[in-house]
Amino acid sequence: MSLPESVEATQRLLAAGGYVADRALATTVHLALKMGRPLFLEGEPGTGKTEIAKVLAAQLPRRLVRLQCYDGLDLSAAAYEWNHAKQLMAIRLAEASGEAQDRAALERGIYDRSFLQERPLLQALTGDPAVLLIDELDRADEPFEAFLLEVLADFQLTVPELGTLRAATPPVVIITSNRTREVHDAIRRRCLYHWVDYPDAARERAILAIRAPQVPEALSAQVVAFVQKLRGGDYFKLPGVAETIDWAAALTALDARELEPTAVDDTLGVLLKYQDDIAKLRGAEAARLVAETKPAPA
Repeated sequence: MSLPESVEATQRLLAAGGYVADRALATTVHLALKMGRPLFLEGEPGTGKTEIAKVLAAQLPRRLVRLQCYDGLDLSAAAYEWNHAKQLMAIRLAEASGEAQDRAALERGIYDRSFLQERPLLQALTGDPAVLLIDELDRADEPFEAFLLEVLADFQLTVPELGTLRAATPPVVIITSNRTREVHDAIRRRCLYHWVDYPDAARERAILAIRAPQVPEALSAQVVAFVQKLRGGDYFKLPGVAETIDWAAALTALDARELEPTAVDDTLGVLLKYQDDIAKLRGAEAARLVAETKPAPA
């Protein structure tokens, strides 16, 4: 499938995968695809950054190659690693057959491509066209970012023993960050950037209609209004879109037709993930927000 030819086509492509994007986000995604540039998405957890990569992979369609970042991530886990056990076996077989006398040839032989174990960065550069998702880069150590520069700038990776491996078809690269720390300028300069914010009420209702169509319309409107008001409060972890979807589905599973304080209190563990936040909202505050979501009398 060819890449979308316009911002509107990109918006339709995302919508076909169940992702409701505003025009600003669709424009940035379109430019990243058209210009062949990595896309750096930053924002609060739960705003749909990772989902963009999944939808693009499904709709283009391309392989999704995901590198989940974490503290201590290194080159061997992210890019490639030599299969030392297999190399050692090759050396022993060469010694047993008397071929180990030519040390230079043996060294070249054990660094053949067949001994190379590909990790996500290299997997995305080889084989069929891919979408490379580098997820939550802010969780990795700062020095790890240096490993990414060659991939992001030239869609290639240099393996000292083999040389430079280039992508026949550059992958679509999506980098996400929850901004738990600042990502270095060297990464940002190589990417197009977009801040993914919480959706407004209209877009969140549209998302809910696609992702949880079983939720009654009246309940959906109340749930979105409640969550939108809740995000204006002072809580440790505000609910993302995924929590809105889960909460609306949970209330529907309990046969709720509209928000009621008791049902809200009973299901806060679906919406909020920290006990202090739950304790702060439960009771009078939840009842107040429920009252504010009730439609005005005709």
